[in-house]
Amino acid sequence: MDTQLRAQQRASSRLDSSSRQAVPSVPRVPATQRVAKAQAKNVKRGVAAQPVAGRSVAPLAAVAQSGASLEVVTPDVMEAVATVVANEPKVADMEEILAERDACGVGFIANLKNVQSHTVVKQALTALGCMEHRGACSADDDSGDGAGLMTQIPWKLLKKEMPALNETTTGVGMVFMPNDDALEAQCKQILEQVCAKEGVKVVGWRKVPVNHDIVGRFAKVTEPRIWQVLIEGKSGQVGDELERELFLVRKLVEKAKNAALPAEFAPDFYICTLSSRTIVYKGMLRSAVVGTFFRDLENPDFESAFAIYHRRFSTNTTPKWPLAQPMRVLGHNGEINTLQGNLNWVASREHELSNPIWKGREAELTPLCNAAQSDSANLDNVAELLVRTGTDPQDALMLLVPEAYRNHPDLMKEYPEVVDFYEFYEGLQEGWDGPALLVFSDGKRVGARLDRNGLRPARFWQTKDDMIYVASEVGVLGDAITNAENIVAKGRLGPGQMVCADLEKGIFSETSAISKLVAGRKPYKEWLAASLRRLTDLGESTFLNEPMYDAATMLRLQSAIGMDAENAQMVVESQAQTGVEPTYCMGDDIPLAVLSDKPHMLYDYFKQRFAQVTNPPIDPLREGLVMSLEMRLGARGNLLNPGADSYKQVLLDSPILLESEMQAISTDKVLGSKTFKLFFEAGKPGAMEAALKKLCSDVEAAVKAGCQCVVLSDRPDGGMDAGKAPIPALLATGAVHHHLIRTSLRSDTSIVVDTATCYSTHHAAMLIGFGAHAICPYLGYETSRQWRLSARTQSLIKAGKVPDISVKVAQKNFKKSLEKGVLKILSKMGISLLSCYHGAQIFEAYGLGKDVMDMCFKGTVSRIGGMSLADLQRESESLWAKGFPEKAMTKLEDYGFIQSKPKGEFHSNNQTMAKLLHKAIGLGNGSAADKDAYKAYQQHFADSPVAVLRDCLEFKSDRGPISIDQVEPAAAIMERFCTGGMSLGAISRETHETIAIAMNRIGGKSNSGEGGEDPIRWLHLSDVDGEGKSATASYLRGLRNGDTATSKIKQVASGRFGVTPEYIMNAEQMEIKIAQGAKPGEGGQLPGQKVSPYIAQLRRSKPGVPLISPPPHHDIYSIEDLAQLIYDLHQVNPRAKVSVKLVAEAGIGVVASGVAKANADIIQVSGHDGGTGASPISSIKHAGGPMEMGLAETHQTLVRNELRERVVLRVDGGVRNGRDVLMGALMGADEFGFGTVAMIATGCIMARVCHTNNCPVGVASQREELRARFPGAPEDLVNYFHFVAEEVRAELANMGYRSLDEVIGRADLLKQRSVKLAKTEGLDLSFLTTFAGASGKSSTRRAQEVHDNGPQLDDRILAEPEVMAAIKDHKTVSKAFEIVNVDRSSLGRVAGVIAKHHGDSGFQGKVKLTLTGSGGQSFGCFCVKGLEVKLVGEANDYVGKGMNGGEIAIVPPANSPFKPEEASLVGNTCLYGATGGRLFVNGRAGERFAVRNSLAEAVVEGAGDHCCEYMTGGCVIVLGSVGRNVAAGMTGGLGYFLDEDGSFTDKVNTEIVSVQRVITKAGEAQLRGLLEAHVAHTGSAKAKSLLANWEASLGKFWQLVPPAEKNTAEVNPSVAQPAAAGAKVAVSA
Repeated sequence: MDTQLRAQQRASSRLDSSSRQAVPSVPRVPATQRVAKAQAKNVKRGVAAQPVAGRSVAPLAAVAQSGASLEVVTPDVMEAVATVVANEPKVADMEEILAERDACGVGFIANLKNVQSHTVVKQALTALGCMEHRGACSADDDSGDGAGLMTQIPWKLLKKEMPALNETTTGVGMVFMPNDDALEAQCKQILEQVCAKEGVKVVGWRKVPVNHDIVGRFAKVTEPRIWQVLIEGKSGQVGDELERELFLVRKLVEKAKNAALPAEFAPDFYICTLSSRTIVYKGMLRSAVVGTFFRDLENPDFESAFAIYHRRFSTNTTPKWPLAQPMRVLGHNGEINTLQGNLNWVASREHELSNPIWKGREAELTPLCNAAQSDSANLDNVAELLVRTGTDPQDALMLLVPEAYRNHPDLMKEYPEVVDFYEFYEGLQEGWDGPALLVFSDGKRVGARLDRNGLRPARFWQTKDDMIYVASEVGVLGDAITNAENIVAKGRLGPGQMVCADLEKGIFSETSAISKLVAGRKPYKEWLAASLRRLTDLGESTFLNEPMYDAATMLRLQSAIGMDAENAQMVVESQAQTGVEPTYCMGDDIPLAVLSDKPHMLYDYFKQRFAQVTNPPIDPLREGLVMSLEMRLGARGNLLNPGADSYKQVLLDSPILLESEMQAISTDKVLGSKTFKLFFEAGKPGAMEAALKKLCSDVEAAVKAGCQCVVLSDRPDGGMDAGKAPIPALLATGAVHHHLIRTSLRSDTSIVVDTATCYSTHHAAMLIGFGAHAICPYLGYETSRQWRLSARTQSLIKAGKVPDISVKVAQKNFKKSLEKGVLKILSKMGISLLSCYHGAQIFEAYGLGKDVMDMCFKGTVSRIGGMSLADLQRESESLWAKGFPEKAMTKLEDYGFIQSKPKGEFHSNNQTMAKLLHKAIGLGNGSAADKDAYKAYQQHFADSPVAVLRDCLEFKSDRGPISIDQVEPAAAIMERFCTGGMSLGAISRETHETIAIAMNRIGGKSNSGEGGEDPIRWLHLSDVDGEGKSATASYLRGLRNGDTATSKIKQVASGRFGVTPEYIMNAEQMEIKIAQGAKPGEGGQLPGQKVSPYIAQLRRSKPGVPLISPPPHHDIYSIEDLAQLIYDLHQVNPRAKVSVKLVAEAGIGVVASGVAKANADIIQVSGHDGGTGASPISSIKHAGGPMEMGLAETHQTLVRNELRERVVLRVDGGVRNGRDVLMGALMGADEFGFGTVAMIATGCIMARVCHTNNCPVGVASQREELRARFPGAPEDLVNYFHFVAEEVRAELANMGYRSLDEVIGRADLLKQRSVKLAKTEGLDLSFLTTFAGASGKSSTRRAQEVHDNGPQLDDRILAEPEVMAAIKDHKTVSKAFEIVNVDRSSLGRVAGVIAKHHGDSGFQGKVKLTLTGSGGQSFGCFCVKGLEVKLVGEANDYVGKGMNGGEIAIVPPANSPFKPEEASLVGNTCLYGATGGRLFVNGRAGERFAVRNSLAEAVVEGAGDHCCEYMTGGCVIVLGSVGRNVAAGMTGGLGYFLDEDGSFTDKVNTEIVSVQRVITKAGEAQLRGLLEAHVAHTGSAKAKSLLANWEASLGKFWQLVPPAEKNTAEVNPSVAQPAAAGAKVAVSA
């Protein structure tokens, strides 16, 4: 069958116009009738604006009436708008950045001989069509997020119409213009006037022929008129000089249009490309129709020697034609995580960019970037400037997206000279960091570059006739078999790698050759020697051994800056003792800092942002080799004209300075360092603001005078003064940083902060994120010294309770813990380099007002207002006053921010609340419910302090009360209740099963959490006696016949523990855990003492070994990969809905739009305050946002984008009563999750020791003697939920509504309470009371069918009667089928059907399938015993994902001329989470092969980086070269690696595993047996030759041995091989 046709059929029903929902087309409103800028801005920022309470948000494609204003019609925009103040750089606004997130499929085709043909264009369109699934559509299922091609200019086609064109002197512009006659004429006039003034000639205009009929409804609203303009350069201008002229013309047109056109229309006039070499055809189109829309592309005269193609998946759905790709130089698949910082750094130094080539016209090229553009467009702007200035595109991409060149054995062996290139450019340009596959061309060269982490797939292949293909997937041309004999090489781009086809020279180069060429162009080693000093050059780094202050003075200083006893002991002293950040549990249940009546440090008003869905977090624990804390001090140089005198900088290995290093830096003459003290006059109104302004002007003057290092210090030299209070260091840092940006001086200096207020990882990350290059946390060091020297510590050391460490080691540990913590915070956002995180402002504020944000944190999201500078001054003064007590201090005050203390901060989950609840539900009292006690429980919350945002809201109604009898019954409300994803392991078996039984009784849903589920829980009890006891579950009480402990929601988390085909088939819903409230952006962790034999059995691991899950970055690292995992789960079990769990943060609405478009059935929004298990304190306290903000934004954005009715919205995060439920409903939730409170209802007494395994009532312990104390019964929990439902009913009756259906999404029924806060009157919650408009009936959404994957190859296989007969009756059947890359998750459904009939291992028959072609993503996922598959061809990412049994063999076509062992045959992350089975690949695999494999066996002929990462069992054999970081986190199973060149051992991460030769008979037998099986399944020539010369071969293998395998027969010669080897157990860490 024709591949293109298959692709169209399979890219889901959205491609089938006959089945598409009929929707009215929206006429394009003439621009003259469009709304004013204020309204457009409201749309551009999504739900960022704060309309008055009750105002409704217009939907995206509201049908415009003639003459009516259409609020959303204006697309946000692309080209930079001329700034009002000519000299002031525009600071990037995170609200604008968050409105656009995307990921994509991308690739290129090039003829190395530069032979132009129409075939290249046709193939590019075919490839684009076969990547439709990597893009997405708007709610109309028809408007693509964007697709396009970049090609050479089709001169043959143009000359048919204009024969006189001169190719060498003419450029062609592809221009979008407003769909309005008058504006179109004005735009043409603007361009022609610019050209005339510039002295170039407009030869003519050409209307680009298009087919409007195929444009989707949403895209039609903003569809531009598309023209080509032909411009002849000045006399003699050709080649690069002509390109520069055309670049200048485009920049001048952009400035002119912004000056001449009203701001709301300027974006509609957009020049896609203006070049004499390349042209881009793109639009808001599905990939399958690009060729149909642009009629030129189907014209045989359209010829090109190359084509870059791109399909966009935007998480947002506001259609923007200019944001479709390719851009002018790049096509980008990925996400730039550091964008806000990158934009600010560009803005601050663009005035210094110069090169003689521009003849003094550089100012005409700025501003370079604009936050309203996408990350791709901004990166393209910078790359384009470099290329036009004469930098080769390869050099430009290498310096903008540097590879991880440290700790890189292959690089040091093959091209070490490139290190000097990277080090030199780090002084000029910070990296643009994030997962990215960048395809590029300047018209002379075309190439591709992968980011340093390799978190985007990129495959390439070359043919005999010199065609080069690069693509996100193989199989995009559908010719894996028919063209096999023509393909001479197949490869992949690994992390930081690049390929480039030079069309002028006819050369195809890979990373090593490109790096050598680029590094050899200039004397980088000499330049570096002249430009860079190390910190050691400034003097010796030494630790102080004696305290600086006496104990009393230190106590006063600690108290005065806000450090309480808890932080001193649990944070600073703990870090000094252990060198790691402390862990805690039970989430964060204290009031937000702005709501609290306790004084807080300024840091507490911010939450860290984290990666979810649009980009992956990275793994600082196992993949730290790609990360770096290096920073530079000193001015930046001129990027456009680098040389030996570009800069004079000091390199820091870490931003955390010792006091001796601080001293050396502050007195360095070369840097011209100058120290500024941070104090203001206490008690004088306005003094702090005045001091900040003076500080900024003093710093400005110093920098202008040549100061390259500004030191901001709050060190009280000469003693503490009650009348001189310190400006918070964070406030001062932000103010100075932004003042220097505004005055275009920021890149002329560096900021070092010498402060008492930095002692936690969050503090350090915030100071760096808001502009500090380095920090000296002097009070942290002093606290560490005095702790070690104290009499208390000395006696603890003598008693053996604390290790005996020196004063130096205590300080070293404190420093190390800050450094590790900062790396963790970077990694949560997916950022590798501190230099990229620096100034990136990856935080959001909760409770700071506009004056504070504008002056100190410009561009950071702050949506609820709050504290003014005057309020902050009062808070700073109240803290400082604590340092001057009337009586001498003997100990620090304890604020109780972490642990609940009698006089400390209020905790919502407190022991009083627990006791009231236990009494109400009859805990320990035979489940006898007590209504009066529940009223007391309600009153407890009514009397409690304001703790969460919803406490500042109250209900209002637009109608009178009704009788409660008219309200829907409690049972209907309870069906909407769910419990949180608490894992069995974090909580006890008794708690977990009691909760599940209770939820099943009320018709709600419990959640398995991470770690699988015991199949016995899927049964219904039938042996319960009169006492409520059952032999099946003897440890539970209060049971009934018919009860079942199954969790209807089964979780799929990053560790994949226990996720098997049978587990998936027994789910009613599958929850993909992207993030968890307690620690978003991190993986789970279960302390070793909680891994009992039972828990270990369920998780296929080993008792006592800690279980650490990877961060969610292996197969959910981008929106299209999340879409793939959703597809996988729908494939295996088409009857189970798939939910995606997100955590609230600004921008979650846009993320949720992407998740809805990725075909999720349910989206769960969790608050930051959740989480029961172990988590770092800073993660619990400082990551994620309030559930109210996340829910409101998600609901409003989905309604606006017309996606709300596709998905059910579930919310959780501190839901404790009926009021919370109703608040959630009004903000848009359909279902409600209960976490901690459900534990309390089973008996938890809030002892807050969950992470220690010492829970006194057995709720969160695995210790048998403690579990015996478990007091709960299912009916207790049923009583609780019944009370909550009745509370909801009573309030609904009071408001005059009959059901939740009537009020869900009715935020206009909420209003802000007039509650008096202790700190500020500036809180504005109008964001939460904004009505989003009609959103359909909630119960209809909840009842809708499971979202479907559309027609599948698996359905064809299962439709064969012999196949189903074999599955049902344990028979054997053999069948053959063809496969193409759009056949994704193939065989997952077949595996699911087998598991449904026989479980994971009960099938005794065989289903043998031979497939030919290109396997799509997740080929053979969740393969099960009895399923034996052979693929002849190739496959993409995730082969064998979740494989549990059976066999998969993959071989190249028999007539392929390349050597299989040198060819990439499968993609990245194969065997992820495999729990059994065998995989044989006659070819190489990509990155992260066998990650989290727990029992599968595999043979492959080469692999990329991170092979066997997190592996916990099974066996992996690699018969070729591998990348670096092998076996990181590998705690079980064995690896055998053939090492033919002696390079293997340098690539192993030996933190856990040891490396030895194969020294036992059992090990040899295992290796040989699998090699023989590999030959039998694949015919591998490599394996045959190894077996033929076995003695010599054996000596070339290394065996990887984790500690858990040391006493096995395969490893240890002194251990006898067991007679009959049983099933091996996996081991996890």
